Amino acid sequence: MAWRCSGVTNAELIKNMMQAGLIHSDRVLAAMTKVDRAHYVRSQAEAYEDSPQYIGHGATISAPHMHAHAAENLLPFLRPGAHVLDVGSGSGYLCAVLHHLVSDNANGKVVGIEHIPELAEWSKENLRRDGLGPALDDGRIEIIAGDGRKGYPSGGPYHAIHVGAAAPTLPIPLIEQLTQPGRMFIPVGTSSQEILQVDKDSTGNVKQEALMDVMYVPLTDRNQQS
Repeated sequence: MAWRCSGVTNAELIKNMMQAGLIHSDRVLAAMTKVDRAHYVRSQAEAYEDSPQYIGHGATISAPHMHAHAAENLLPFLRPGAHVLDVGSGSGYLCAVLHHLVSDNANGKVVGIEHIPELAEWSKENLRRDGLGPALDDGRIEIIAGDGRKGYPSGGPYHAIHVGAAAPTLPIPLIEQLTQPGRMFIPVGTSSQEILQVDKDSTGNVKQEALMDVMYVPLTDRNQQS
């Protein structure tokens, strides 16, 4: 049903995802409504299509319904004031959504890490175009050019981690950078992939649950990405 959620405006796209049952909470609805996807894609004509889109350097922006799935899944850990890491942050779109979820009258922090420096710089331009320049300037959103497989320890620990590309196996550094408790939403696999929900409890025990089959670009380094 997700592929039927495309709209001609951002508001219609979000409304269609809500009617399809992909958005359940008022908080995710409000956050996604505030972020205009047209600021984060290369083709304005395709901005509100519910499909992944190429953004250059071998990378894509995920389909909006996958961003909705991620936000809803991580929502219990996206409280105002929380720290969040977005690995493979690409266009900056999900960083913007996460910012609105954790910075409502609080000093939440979103770190986006992207291994293509040109995409990291482009995402900052996108965020400013979407009115989030002040959040970049005061550090509530931080975009880093680096290897997301290693996370970003100096910004952690993180209450929630989103990974926007498929790792062949669970990256241990990311698990280590979760708070206790904390949650990660990550695609894992090579020829076949699935989204894993990885939970760390208050004592540090880790468990994982497969949520759905997916197909993402691989989580890799710049030399291996076209």
